[in-house]
Amino acid sequence: MIRLAVHFAGKTAVSVEFSKAVGISSHQYWKSTILIIVTAAIIIENGCVFAARRKPGLHLAGYWEFPGGKVELGETPEQCLERELKEELGINCKIGAFLGESVFNYGNKIIRLLGFYTTHVHGTFLLRDHDQMVWLHPIELSELQWAPADIPLVELLIRKITDGSLTASPVKTKE
Repeated sequence: MIRLAVHFAGKTAVSVEFSKAVGISSHQYWKSTILIIVTAAIIIENGCVFAARRKPGLHLAGYWEFPGGKVELGETPEQCLERELKEELGINCKIGAFLGESVFNYGNKIIRLLGFYTTHVHGTFLLRDHDQMVWLHPIELSELQWAPADIPLVELLIRKITDGSLTASPVKTKE
C-alpha cells in the first residue's frame, strides 16, 4: 500500500491510499507521478446520458468523457463541477449525489475522478473543450471510446441502471 499526500501551500489537501492494483510503485510516485483530483458530471435527461468528445489538440483528444474538470485549491468537488460546466459547456447545473470514483494511472499522473449525478438547470450547451456531444440510451454507453479514467464510472452507471438501483431522481434536493 502506498500513501500519497497532495500538498498545497504547505498543508495536506488530499491524502489517498493506493494499492498495487492502481499500477504505480513508490518509486514512480516519488520520482514523477502527481495526483490530480477531477470531477465528472453524470447528466441524465429523459432517460438518456450526456457524453462529450474531447476536441483535437487536447489531452485525450477523440475520447468520450463525462464533462468536468480539475478541483482547484479551496474548492469542493461540487463547486468545481459547477464552475467547470459553466466554463466548458456554458450551462448551469445542480450537483447531486455522488455516483462513485475511479483512480487511473496515466503514467506521468494519476487521476482520481469523482462522478456526481448532475441536473442541467439552464443554458444552451456550447462545445468549448469538445467537438461532439451526444445523449445516449444507457445500453449505448459501452459503444463509445471512453477516456480510460471514465470507464469505471460508465460501468458503474450501467450496472446501477441495469439492476434498478438508480433512482428516478438521483440528484439531491435541498429542503
